[in-house]
Amino acid sequence: MNDQAPSHTTLGADLRALRRARAITLADLAARMGRSVGWLSQVERDMSEPSISDLRLIAKCLEVPMSMLFAHDSAPVAEQGYVVRAAARRPMGSGEEGLIEELLSPDLTDDFEMVHSTFAPHARMQAVAHRPTQEVGYVISGQLDLQIGTRSFTIGPGDSFRIRNEPFQWSNPYDTPCVAVWVIAPPVY
Repeated sequence: MNDQAPSHTTLGADLRALRRARAITLADLAARMGRSVGWLSQVERDMSEPSISDLRLIAKCLEVPMSMLFAHDSAPVAEQGYVVRAAARRPMGSGEEGLIEELLSPDLTDDFEMVHSTFAPHARMQAVAHRPTQEVGYVISGQLDLQIGTRSFTIGPGDSFRIRNEPFQWSNPYDTPCVAVWVIAPPVY
C-alpha cells in the first residue's frame, strides 16, 4: 500500500467510526475477535485486508449488517467523501420488516449519519427500539405511525419528528409506501 493517506473514506475508516461510536476500544474489539490489536489497527488504517470471516465477525461485534461492510462502490475520485449518487447508495439491513434503508452520508466518519428509509405498505417494526441516539426524521411522501415513548403520532409529507434516546416503534398501516430521511447521531449503522 502507498504511504499516502487515502483521499476518500474507506472500509477501515468506516470500521473505526463504527467502533468509536459504540465506545469500544481497539483492544476490546480485538479481544472479542481473538485477533491482535496490531492486526485490527492495520485493518482500520487500510494496511491489511480482512477476510470474509473477519468481516462477518466484525459486523457481529459492531451489530451492523454485513451489507454495510461490503457496499463500497467506487465513486469518481473528485466525489469520494463528498457526493453520494442515488444509484450508489449503500443498502443497510435486510428489509425483512418492510423497511429498506440506504446510507445518504458519504461515509460513517461524521458525528451523525443520514439515512433514506422506505417503509412498505402494511409494514410494522417487530420490536421496540431504544438506542442511545438523537434522531430527526422528515417525511417526504406517504404516512407513518410512530410511537415515541408513550406518545403516538401519525406523520405525513412535510412533517418532521425527533427521538431522543427514547423507545420507539413505527408502522405503516397504509396502502402506500412512506419515504423519509433520518439524521442519526451518533451513527448506528
